[in-house]
Amino acid sequence: MLTLFKSIVRSRLEYSCPVWNPTLTSDIQRLESPQRAFTRQISGCKGLSYWERLKKLDLMSIQRRRERYIIIQVWKILKGIAPNDLQLKSYEHIRLGTRCSVPPLPKKAPSYAKSLFDKSFAVTGPKLWNILPCSVTCAPSIESFKSRLTSHIMSTYPDQPPVPGYTSPNSNSLLDWSTGGLQQMV
Repeated sequence: MLTLFKSIVRSRLEYSCPVWNPTLTSDIQRLESPQRAFTRQISGCKGLSYWERLKKLDLMSIQRRRERYIIIQVWKILKGIAPNDLQLKSYEHIRLGTRCSVPPLPKKAPSYAKSLFDKSFAVTGPKLWNILPCSVTCAPSIESFKSRLTSHIMSTYPDQPPVPGYTSPNSNSLLDWSTGGLQQMV
């Protein structure tokens, strides 16, 4: 049943997710609700919270998978596999490996544009890429990159997406966990 959910339902929730990435808590909760409802029906998971079910079933939240796809798209752009329409720029750091430059907000941009700009792929993609260690980003093939990325995400960052009735320590973005969220958990 889990295979059917992954191939039929989840694939529709994730379609073109590097292009659209909702950041409002209510939108994230709405996108998580089909997976939350489905995992509740699996035997052995009744009575567990959504966060516990994700861990038990070795699943990522829809939110976490969207960020994973954004990172994969950045890898493809930097490797020349996907077009670099946004003109993402990379540079080599002697210790951290390949890093991606975050574009600056144009000085003449109105103040309301800052929020939209910060949530765009051109900004979010490089920020997510830059939190990864060199051992992940230097993968020679897409298969090894995906494998290393998934292992790193699953072993390093808690996955606690916003759920009605529960309070998460942050927005659950990898960016939040990498900039202090992990210290709050200790």
